[in-house]
Amino acid sequence: MKILKYIIKGIIVLILIPIAYVILSLILTYIPHHSKIQYSPKNESIYLQTNGVHLSIILNKNQIAPPLLKDLKIDDNDRYFSFAWGDKNFYLNTPTWSDLTFKNSFIALFLKSPTLIHITRYQEMRTNWVEIKIDKSQLAKLNKYLYNSFYLDDAHQKVLVEHQFYADNDNFYEAKGNYTCFKTCNSWVNSAFKQSDLKSCLWTPFDFGLFQMYQK
Repeated sequence: MKILKYIIKGIIVLILIPIAYVILSLILTYIPHHSKIQYSPKNESIYLQTNGVHLSIILNKNQIAPPLLKDLKIDDNDRYFSFAWGDKNFYLNTPTWSDLTFKNSFIALFLKSPTLIHITRYQEMRTNWVEIKIDKSQLAKLNKYLYNSFYLDDAHQKVLVEHQFYADNDNFYEAKGNYTCFKTCNSWVNSAFKQSDLKSCLWTPFDFGLFQMYQK
């Protein structure tokens, strides 16, 4: 009987942990983290994009600092660069949601797994982007955050993942940090905004909280 009680308690704990995670995540998502008051003019426009699950930060090529732009694959007509961060195994082995497996999901959420930066290049703006006005100081901090997210080799160069892409306008690069349920692709974007003195969520693993803050 004691063994049965322990089993039941274990099952209850396993059920309560994800429920508690979701509830806490939702609470923290809707608590705003207020940025510092900026008195300089907000003459720069960056963009936020979501595919319904995953956030990306988009900058015009002219806004990208030389250290960040260095080593990136670029075509002459590329005008906008989308930056996203995520689990390496998930990126490479789950190109579409139909490829999602329990194993890939479990590894991404509960194991400290290696990460990649996914860059997509665009020649024109897209209608589903949300415009965000920022000043030059915030842009500089955002550039620094993005640059510091790349893993650099011994020659201080970004490391391209060869022969891995979804289309002809995107590439993957080795990144710093590990992906967990507490540091997700969307919390990475939220941290980018927080460290750049932009309005953000207190913490969030989701896309909708931050995205809704900037939707007009």
